[in-house]
Amino acid sequence: MEQFFQVGVISSTHGVRGEVKVYPTTDNPERFLDLKQVLLDTGKEQIPMEISKVRFFKQFVIVKFKGIDNINDIEKYKGKSLMVPREDAVELAEDEYYIADLIGMEVVTDEGEKGTLKDVMETGANEVYVIIFEHLGEVLVPAIRQCILDVDVEAMKMTVHLLEGLV
Repeated sequence: MEQFFQVGVISSTHGVRGEVKVYPTTDNPERFLDLKQVLLDTGKEQIPMEISKVRFFKQFVIVKFKGIDNINDIEKYKGKSLMVPREDAVELAEDEYYIADLIGMEVVTDEGEKGTLKDVMETGANEVYVIIFEHLGEVLVPAIRQCILDVDVEAMKMTVHLLEGLV
């Protein structure tokens, strides 16, 4: 199970006073208003960054970090991820799962076909799971009750029913 979740990616600097434009990778960008701290994932280390100011501009979140007051101090982090620990993640409702916990999950159909969940596509109506089956190849399975029979995050296993027309 993932211990850290990505909430955004620094896309560019914003102005010369150390602010950054963050492309949010969370369902609710407004959650940045409640975040006090994030972890800046450089690829080599995770640097705790205290958030001092948040505002919104188009599809981006403009973030100011405490102690970063110059464009030169933050520019090197373009393209880097902002993470939060699992305990700071948004609470899930019943039958909701973190996408990071689903990716790589073993999938078995109710007829015994085995596969792996490779991706989750977010559509307007519901999510769609991209599953690669051993014999069926890639199958797009809607995340609806008629198709998703059981999800066991601890065991990393999912049981699905493939409706007629999906294969």
